[in-house]
Amino acid sequence: MAVTEPAPAVVPAARPTVAHEGILRRQSLRESAARTYARSLPIVPVRARGLTIEGADGRRYLDCLSGAGTLALGHNHPVVLEAIKKVIDSGAPLHVLDLATPVKDAFTTELFETLPGPLADNARVQFCGPAGTDAVEAALKLVRTATGRSGLLAFTGAYHGMTAGALDVSGGAPDVRVTRLPYPYDFRCPFGTGGERGADLSARLTANLLDDPKSGVPRPAGMILEAVQGEGGVIPAPDNWLRRMREITAARSIPLIVDEVQTGVGRTGTFWAVEHSGTVPDVMVMSKAIGGSLPLAVIVYRADLDAWEPGAHAGTFRGNQLAMAAGAATMAYVRKNGLAERAGELGARMLGQLRQLAAEHPVIGDVRGRGLMIGVELVDPEGPVGTGGGLGPDGGSGAGGFGDGGSGSSPAPASPALAAAVQRECLRRGLIVEVGGRHSAVVRLLPPLTLTDEQAVAVLDRFADALAAAERSPYGQEQRGQEQNRREPIKTSY
Repeated sequence: MAVTEPAPAVVPAARPTVAHEGILRRQSLRESAARTYARSLPIVPVRARGLTIEGADGRRYLDCLSGAGTLALGHNHPVVLEAIKKVIDSGAPLHVLDLATPVKDAFTTELFETLPGPLADNARVQFCGPAGTDAVEAALKLVRTATGRSGLLAFTGAYHGMTAGALDVSGGAPDVRVTRLPYPYDFRCPFGTGGERGADLSARLTANLLDDPKSGVPRPAGMILEAVQGEGGVIPAPDNWLRRMREITAARSIPLIVDEVQTGVGRTGTFWAVEHSGTVPDVMVMSKAIGGSLPLAVIVYRADLDAWEPGAHAGTFRGNQLAMAAGAATMAYVRKNGLAERAGELGARMLGQLRQLAAEHPVIGDVRGRGLMIGVELVDPEGPVGTGGGLGPDGGSGAGGFGDGGSGSSPAPASPALAAAVQRECLRRGLIVEVGGRHSAVVRLLPPLTLTDEQAVAVLDRFADALAAAERSPYGQEQRGQEQNRREPIKTSY
């Protein structure tokens, strides 16, 4: 691994304070079983700035979760704080439903400055409820209203939110109105080929289903996809495939919805992830970083789709003035300071260093990502193999090192136990990471776009040290052994 500084030692465990222990205990007793991050990250944040969080126990952590991608500028960036303070000090109303305000006008103006030109020239914006899933619901309702059709096309491995409609178009939740198509996933290719061939087969299948009168798939109201699947395991869609999806949908008058909730506002190396491919969707779904760390969700869409009657899609908290001020400040700062381009350059270097690490550790099956949206898929290199595999979209590897260029070599089975062990070891070393992916075996890095070169070195050092410790740990070895004993060969045709 091309990092010259030695990996730091394990962060000394501070003696938990009574307050720290009490807060965690009361959370466990009072909150629902649905809580997630709190289970794997038992910390109590009390202060934060930039990349760093300080816990109630006095320990400091490098935060590569960033509110699941919400904090484009990191914690409490001065530009964001100043924008919020300005609104509060002005005496402006904080709750305005969907009324026009100077703050909202400034937000919308800045948003339209960032959009792909062909969309910005002829677009409408709808302010939804406060979360990304609300925006997805709005997008689905919009295309169904505009087309008069009800069916939808979605993709395996997708994640679009937790409301009923958003879950319907996410992977794993069957709905008779939703047809799921294979998403290009080179490392575990559903067609067993990988590379451009796998993406081509996905596009051909899509076109065939839509054109075959006996396929059982009538012309849908819309197609929804992510340019980089986040929760699905940080899987970038090939640019040519995205262009094919645009061509297929446009030729059949099917609105294309692109979910930019996690990828937007510079994270992937362009302001919006679709810009890598030059694709201009009919509808863009936005949340997370668009609110500058505060709750905000919007959709932007072609004006000719604006078939709603007044009140057809409403919501009490559509007019979050503080979020609009913070979001406008964030977008302007990212745009004016070239942070998207910076994320692309720094992310490429980090991916290269992680791939060097993969060459030394067979448990790293694949390294992939775009910009500062990075995933490391961990595997059991001695376990039974499935089918598919090959070269990743950014030159990623097959199991245990670099693959064979998309020839269809079988990847090793995923190791969720090792990924969980790596996450724990990272936390011991003061590094917060997320675990996700199809089999909960992908360690995800989502640092803020303000990450410095020195901080990137520290993040990778701590990750490398945590990986080595997890491999050595009796727990990690025992759990991987149990996985192998009970595992059936993984099926990769999702």
